[in-house]
Amino acid sequence: MTAIRVTFLGSGDAFSAGGRHQAGYVVQSADGTLLLDCGASTLAAMKQRDILPGDVDHIFISHLHGDHFAGIPFLLLAYTYEQPRERPLRIAGPPGIEARVRGLFATVYKEIAARPLPFALQFTELAPGVPVALDSIHVVPFQVPHQETELSLGFRLDIGTRRIVYSGDTGWTEDLIVQSHQADLFICECCYFETRQPFHLDYPRIAEHRRRFTAKRIILSHLGGEVLARRNEIDMDLACDGLVVEID
Repeated sequence: MTAIRVTFLGSGDAFSAGGRHQAGYVVQSADGTLLLDCGASTLAAMKQRDILPGDVDHIFISHLHGDHFAGIPFLLLAYTYEQPRERPLRIAGPPGIEARVRGLFATVYKEIAARPLPFALQFTELAPGVPVALDSIHVVPFQVPHQETELSLGFRLDIGTRRIVYSGDTGWTEDLIVQSHQADLFICECCYFETRQPFHLDYPRIAEHRRRFTAKRIILSHLGGEVLARRNEIDMDLACDGLVVEID
């Protein structure tokens, strides 16, 4: 494997525009495997790409919307029955992450969720600007404008000398330029084209600021129907399900 491999499991929005899977990005390196977001279709997407769910060491959730965390119960189910897991699993996310995940698991698999898991499940509540160290992987969450009351996060990952930035779901904020400064890869949401909202990004707004970004590569993801319908008018990289980016 090259130093870092990023696999786009899902590049679609909450409505699975164009039949795409919901948000999920696997970051693999010699220091571990992270899953950034876990939409409802993540397990299916992993199996389509021959990525073993058991390889995941940590799951980082940007915010508690279903298309970003509703796939976790299916991973827990797989870890219990299909691919029994023994080593701990860390799930990190905004405040309330443990209650929401456990509540969701109990909703979809009540009897199973009531039993002890065969592995340790560890939860970490994230705060903007407070780094999380995973051996040589450092994750810094930063707040983005997406929800009115609950916290939404983007992530900056430093793995050795390489940097990956993930916007999560966000409206426009100048902090996107700051956080993605000289990143090797910036995964930026782009939900709309014609529509302009304060809680999601549209392509014209991203294009307006394109020259200000210093990231070495920007890939637009979380693509909605408007973007897909006008993809021929877009001169930036668009994600697709199964896209693999290798960073040496």
